Order: sequence, then C-alpha cells, then structure tokens
Amino acid sequence: MSVDCVKMEDLPELYIILQGEVASVTEYGAFIKIPGCKRQGLVHKSHMSASHVDNPSEIVDVGEKVWVKVIGKEVKDGKVKLSLSMKSVNQGSGKDLDPNNVILDQDERRKRKFKDFTGQKIKLEAVLNTVCKKCGCKGHFAKDCFMQPGGVKYSLVSDDEVEPADCSSQSEFQPPKKKKKAMAGMGDALV
Repeated sequence: MSVDCVKMEDLPELYIILQGEVASVTEYGAFIKIPGCKRQGLVHKSHMSASHVDNPSEIVDVGEKVWVKVIGKEVKDGKVKLSLSMKSVNQGSGKDLDPNNVILDQDERRKRKFKDFTGQKIKLEAVLNTVCKKCGCKGHFAKDCFMQPGGVKYSLVSDDEVEPADCSSQSEFQPPKKKKKAMAGMGDALV
C-alpha cells in the first residue's frame, strides 16, 4: 500500500535509514525514490561520499538501490523537500555510520556563512551625540573627560575635517630642553 506524501507528517522521520532507488542523477546530486511514498528525496553531491564528489553520475546510476538517511525535511515555496545522505550509511549493510549525527552537525556548522563587516565604518552615535558636563565638549562623557580646570578644550573631529599632518613643522611641538645646572658650589654645602 503506497502513501502519497504531501504533508510533513506523511514524510519519513528524521534520521531514519531507508533503502531507495535512484530516480535521476543531476550535476548537483541524485533524486531517490522513497519506498512507500511518491515523494522523492535529494542526496546532494556533498552527502554522497566522505570524499569530494565532482560528478554524481560517477557515484550512482539510475535504477541503482542505495541506502540513505533522512537528514532534513522542509516546506519551501509550497513544496515539501526531503534531504537525504548516503555518506552516513554503510552502502553494503545499511548500518548507520553516524548514529549520534555528529558528522551532520559538523557539516552544518561548516556551511554557515558569517557576514563580513570589515568594510563598514563603526558609528558610535550614542557617544558622539553626548555633551560632557565637565567641559561642555561633544563626544565623551564627564567620567572620560581629560580636561584640566582652566585648560584647553578638546572635541572629536569628524572625518570630513581631518587634514593630513605636515611632518616638517614637528619641531615646534617638541618640549623645551632642560638646562643643566652647575653643580660646582653644591659639594661645599654638604660638608
């Protein structure tokens, strides 16, 4: 008795081992007929073997019987999709090679894509829009204020106002050199 799989409940349970027949082979994997269900599942080429697979037709042929493990089921765009794996099942005996699904978890972690934010500028608007209660300047809090009473007021410069530094005028910013005091008469006073 064949069951028409159109609902998620009608699909095989996750992580169950089944023997199916290869219905078709594509450049990205193979579609497998699931016994007792009209819905076919996809074995992506990354789940065909533990080694790298370039061409799925080198691994399986149409009509061939293969052991598969159900690793995912989802409804996408109104269609029920079934994901299968051959690499986590011994193709000779049908024994589960990954009973705790550790390899599947590692594969999922490896596939996650992390966003690269290195090209974006960091905006500290919350701090930039504050006004120091101590000195009255923008861009820092009173606890972080470095102004001495009666000293020079400093504030943040926006990116538009930054000008390249001129290295030739560096000598005018150097601190004055200390003068050496004559120590000639000091020796007599210590006696």
